Amino acid sequence: MNEAHLALLTKLEELDAYTHTVLHQFPRIERHLLCAEMRTAMNKMLRQTVVAWKRRQKSGALFDLDVEIEVFRGFIRKAHRMGYINTNRLEVWMRHTNEIGKMVGAWIKHEGSAM
Repeated sequence: MNEAHLALLTKLEELDAYTHTVLHQFPRIERHLLCAEMRTAMNKMLRQTVVAWKRRQKSGALFDLDVEIEVFRGFIRKAHRMGYINTNRLEVWMRHTNEIGKMVGAWIKHEGSAM
């Protein structure tokens, strides 16, 4: 699972870089509210990935990671609803996030079958 973990971390780092770029274009008033929450969620996703990789019982950490991905998706949808990002940026951001979600889902399925 080491290659899969590294691939997931790479995708998360790409998402983090894209998120950083997009958040710089948010209105100033949101930089300490929605932007901070999105950065926190992104950091939690990165942390939960490492925690899941290191733990013997991975299922709890993987489900926590899955929850953080859903929370992050909600923040992206909120940013679109508020008009901070256009539809194209929404699609790109969601595509990155969905790809990570699929990787985590596969990891959860793999861990479930390994039991």
